[in-house]
Amino acid sequence: MTERKTIAFFPEGAFGPALNSVGIAQACTALGHRCVFLRDPGFAGVFEGYGFEEREVNLSEPMAPEEMARYWSDFINGHIPNFNKTPYEQIDNYVKECWEAIVDTSKWAEKDLPRVLGELAPDLICIDNVVLFPAAKRFGVPWVRIISCSENEIADPDIPPHLSGCGEHDREGFERYRNRFNEVIKPIHDDFNAFLEACGEAPYAIGEFFEASPHLNLLLYPEPVKYRRRHALDERRFQYLEGCVRKDDPYEIPTFETNDGKPVIYLSFGSLGSGDTALLKRMFTTLGKLPCRVLANVGDYEAEYADFDLPGNVKIASWYPQPSVIPQVDAVIHHGGNNSFTECLYFGKPALIMPYVWDGHDNATRVQETNHGLKMHRADWRDEELAAALDTLINDRSMHEKLAATSAHMQSRDGTRKAASLLDGLLK
Repeated sequence: MTERKTIAFFPEGAFGPALNSVGIAQACTALGHRCVFLRDPGFAGVFEGYGFEEREVNLSEPMAPEEMARYWSDFINGHIPNFNKTPYEQIDNYVKECWEAIVDTSKWAEKDLPRVLGELAPDLICIDNVVLFPAAKRFGVPWVRIISCSENEIADPDIPPHLSGCGEHDREGFERYRNRFNEVIKPIHDDFNAFLEACGEAPYAIGEFFEASPHLNLLLYPEPVKYRRRHALDERRFQYLEGCVRKDDPYEIPTFETNDGKPVIYLSFGSLGSGDTALLKRMFTTLGKLPCRVLANVGDYEAEYADFDLPGNVKIASWYPQPSVIPQVDAVIHHGGNNSFTECLYFGKPALIMPYVWDGHDNATRVQETNHGLKMHRADWRDEELAAALDTLINDRSMHEKLAATSAHMQSRDGTRKAASLLDGLLK
């Protein structure tokens, strides 16, 4: 029998990393381990909803819940114009501001994390983030890095830079993006290195904010879409999980006013994209003219549609149990978050990725160049282009065959159980 150990999961304060960690923790719990989530105040109750203990760690200046909600709403709305820009153009605005905020989370965590870890006394720490938390590294137990974003978060000279959206053969684009990224990010990176040295850590090379774990690194990217690297990752330290799809509440497709029996499309742009209600209303109007049914996730903005004439073939909600919905639909439109990206592949569903920011650009490019779906600009499209893309997703036989093979591969590997087995082995 497995000896019961305590595993601390410390995912980034975003639903993609958080829910991927939930899937792994569910499998670890099935082995008899105690899984506890360290989380930002803004994620209070998220993990308890899945039956896990929580411990709070401040990752920013403490503020009232309503003040924090307003802060993120203002942050998102302020960047909506930047969502239309290319990945290269976003370096100077969205990417820069995100890295400033990310570095601050590491600094704030250092005030709280040593105490929380000391009280919890975990046997293993699993971190899904893009920045180092020195207290976790220094705690004295094995720590695991989970890479739930695109696999190019672990860099290699022969693969596209993280966040660049470059195709796998665009070497000129690689160089251009890396040079501009390093130029813009240098003051933030210098500040982070000063913080690391104050914590007794060695500084990182320009562009790096985290390191690979010496113990174990888990990449959620599935092998059928992984890149060809110049330097192969050591399998003793790096393992591909083929996605980590959590178990969620069951879902039944509702009855629609129109288009009964037509293909079902699931639409979700995540917490960032749902703030662009003008774009979503435009999409609903276009989709309302097509022979399909649509389930749309509008996040915290459901009230914004109270006076909108929603077509009879479109239903909206603030939340869907996505792993229970995707298996039942015919195609998915999403923003390229790695959670949606891997879930579509896991269930063999074609995706139209309309990226906004971050690794959505990388995943959109990758889904198209591996024939698992299509990529389209989030706003620069005509009604007939959206209709044609959906027609391709629903009817392209070669794409469906590719997706079926990838789905069979991923489901046979069972990433959550594989992750739990690897963590269990590390504990032993």
